[in-house]
Amino acid sequence: MSGSARPGVVLGLGVAIGAYLLSFFHRVAPAAIAGDLQASFAIGGAQLGTLAATYFYVYTLMQIPTGVLSDTLGPRRILFWGGLVAGGGALLFGLAPSFELAFAGRTLVGLGVSVAFIAMLKLIALGYDERRFASITGLCMLIGNLGSILAGVPLAWATQAVGWRPVFVVVGILSVLMAFAARAWVLDTPAGKVDRTAWLTGLLTVMRNRATWPGFFANAGLAGAFFAFAGLWAVPYLTQIHAMSRAEASSHVSIYFVGFAIGSMLWGNVSDRIGRRKPVMLAVSGAHALGWGLWLSGAMQAGWMTYSLCTAMGLATAGLTLSWAAAKEVNPPLLSGMATSVVNVGVFFGPAILQPAVGWLMERTWDGRVEAGVRIYSAADWHNGLLLMTASAVAGWIAVLFVRETRCRNISKEMTQ
Repeated sequence: MSGSARPGVVLGLGVAIGAYLLSFFHRVAPAAIAGDLQASFAIGGAQLGTLAATYFYVYTLMQIPTGVLSDTLGPRRILFWGGLVAGGGALLFGLAPSFELAFAGRTLVGLGVSVAFIAMLKLIALGYDERRFASITGLCMLIGNLGSILAGVPLAWATQAVGWRPVFVVVGILSVLMAFAARAWVLDTPAGKVDRTAWLTGLLTVMRNRATWPGFFANAGLAGAFFAFAGLWAVPYLTQIHAMSRAEASSHVSIYFVGFAIGSMLWGNVSDRIGRRKPVMLAVSGAHALGWGLWLSGAMQAGWMTYSLCTAMGLATAGLTLSWAAAKEVNPPLLSGMATSVVNVGVFFGPAILQPAVGWLMERTWDGRVEAGVRIYSAADWHNGLLLMTASAVAGWIAVLFVRETRCRNISKEMTQ
């Protein structure tokens, strides 16, 4: 990330990547501690889904405001305040004596970390050549995805060693430290700011642009299925249906996100090199949708088959990362924060709906079986949940059909001629 970067951008971008890493950790962590949360707060699948999804609720609501703040206040300020709020939320979550306070803590976490990704994209858009936007974004996501990997096996091990609560207290302290690092090292970007009195006009410009929206719906479908499974239901599913230990099931989640991290960098490079967005998105999102058919078939045996499928689906899911480049390239450059944030809403809107919906659907047929405070679902229950996630992935692939091809350059002026 050196060649074309503006002086001072790399260090600030590193802080933004660190904040993004923590946001990914929080996004995926409920999968590894799902049983602990159910036992600690005596909750069922629907409540567990709601607790996990509150992160996505507030993240969804904050994406457009974050885009506006990124284009007006700049990344430095929003990363500072976001880090403080996320840190406080993680501390509250880790210390919460009740479900209600845990819910409040996770809500604050979602609010705080909601700024990290858009701030990171804004720093990339301002500091690097636009022809390398997808590649650099992919590299940053590769690094940031370490947070999801840490939320797999390492979190499962740490939970078994010291309990889940101390882990989140430590993460909360790290978030606060990250906030002060942002204040010290992220450069302010006055040259890239939109006039604060004109932000509404800019936002309306982005939202009225029909070419903005296919990426939103693609992300809602693809990320909805991805995070509903890997971010919450994968570990319970693999332990209950495939008889895995929690550590083994968590390792599947980790390998899922390893694939996603590699794919984030891979598809961005492929897209930039061939000068196309849409064909890459169609191919890999189609492969992601097909992967759900293998889970539904019931033919996957625990071991190399399930590990291979998780790796492949992680790689394929990463095709959605091109949606931000495509959205940026059909809108005016100064509105890159708003454009990417509108599309990014879909990434969190989908899981916000799917995570509790899967739990709700499985509980409709649940037979009441409980072991050690954890609800046990039958194969038929799980099939219903998987079917819902499959439908979401297919809908996301259909939305990709309507994405505007930009040939990896900004075409906003051409579209208005």
